[in-house]
Amino acid sequence: MFLNLIQIAESFGVSEKVVEGWIRYEGMPYTPDRGRLIFDRILVAQWAETRGLATRAGFLAPVTGTLTGGCDLEPMLRTGGIWRDVAAAEVPALFERVVAALPGVTPPVRKMLALRLAAKGGVTIAPVGGGFALPHPATRIALGRDAGTLALILLREPLTFTEPQVDDEPVTRLLFFIAPLPRAHLDLLGRLSRLLGRGPMRELLDKGADDEEIFHAFAAFDAASANSGTAKP
Repeated sequence: MFLNLIQIAESFGVSEKVVEGWIRYEGMPYTPDRGRLIFDRILVAQWAETRGLATRAGFLAPVTGTLTGGCDLEPMLRTGGIWRDVAAAEVPALFERVVAALPGVTPPVRKMLALRLAAKGGVTIAPVGGGFALPHPATRIALGRDAGTLALILLREPLTFTEPQVDDEPVTRLLFFIAPLPRAHLDLLGRLSRLLGRGPMRELLDKGADDEEIFHAFAAFDAASANSGTAKP
């Protein structure tokens, strides 16, 4: 679950300026999304706990139940595929190939989505640090519960884009996703951001793991999310 700046400020009973100071000086975790700041509830709660900060509103309360169900990452990745040694200039065409393989949608819907992605500003790229970024459609679209996809793209050279970077490491690895439903989009963005945090998945990709190792790691992440009670998108 993601929160906006106002909800974070209300959660702690402080002003938005205070939250901005926490981001700048205290390392509060956040994700840039289309010119605004959004906050992963789980990461913020963990950050607050290490600093002894208490919340005053219910936005950071543990999530119970499911939001939209389904949407495991591993089968989505098998649908979108793992693409290696891709030239940066070939990325837009690769997005079209991923869209062409979308399950559970009609050809007219695929064509419409491909046109949206090809238009200026049609793709938002959210950098997450460590050479990773999360490209996704700039506009939400309802495809159907089983129609989401995820593609891991390993680039031959760094990708240049306009969104602000979170560190100085060039972006050479992309996780391009299309959420099956608009209400699943931010939760999927949050899960992928957590997955690419410093940990086993990043180490696996850094060492050049093969496809099956990567699929297995995504399946393990899905299982861990289910066992911890984390709501899936």
